[in-house]
Amino acid sequence: MKKHSKCWIMIKIAILGDIGSGKSFVARSFGYPVFNADNEVAEIYKKNKNCFIKLKKLLPKYIETFPIDKTELMNAILSNKNNIKKITKIVHPLVRKKMNLFLLKNKKRKLIILDIPLLLENKIKTKDTILVFVDAKKSDILKRLSKRKSFNSKILKRLKEIQLPLDHKKKKSKYIIKNYDTKSSVRKSVKNLLKKIL
Repeated sequence: MKKHSKCWIMIKIAILGDIGSGKSFVARSFGYPVFNADNEVAEIYKKNKNCFIKLKKLLPKYIETFPIDKTELMNAILSNKNNIKKITKIVHPLVRKKMNLFLLKNKKRKLIILDIPLLLENKIKTKDTILVFVDAKKSDILKRLSKRKSFNSKILKRLKEIQLPLDHKKKKSKYIIKNYDTKSSVRKSVKNLLKKIL
C-alpha cells in the first residue's frame, strides 16, 4: 500500500489485453489476490437463480435451464448481436457487487489484481487504478483460443464488438507486458514491474 494523506491506499492493478492474450496467466503471476471476472460470471450462471429468472424473462426463446447452460447463452448471442448487450446489462451489476466484496475482503492487502475484460467499457476503472496491457502475437492468441472447449469464432466476433479497440486500451495503459516467449520470461517481466510499482 502507498502512504497518502496519513492513510494507506491499496494499489490496484488492472490487466487489459485481447481475448486469449494470456491476461489471466499474467494476473496470477503477480502473486497477489486476483479478481477474475470470467470466473465470477461462471459462478453467477451456476448459482444465481435470480440472474437466471431475469435472463429467462428477457430471452425466453433461449434461456430455459438452471444452472444456466452455456450453449443456450451462445445461441442467444449468435441469433442477435443485441442479445450480448442485454445479457451484460443483467450480469455486470452482479459482477461489480462481487468485485466490491473482493475489495472489502482484501482492503488490508498491499496490492490486488483486477482481471476484468470489460473494465474500461463498463467504467470500473478508478483514477488510482494502474493499467497493464498484455501484448501477444495474433498467432499465439489463435493457438490458445483454439484449445478452449467452447471456442467459437462467431461468438468471439460478437464479444469483440462490445469491446473498445485494443489500440485504445494499449494507449491508456501505463505499462505493457509482452507475452511473446516463455512463461518464465513473462514472470520475469511481472517481477520487474512490481519493483517499479511497490
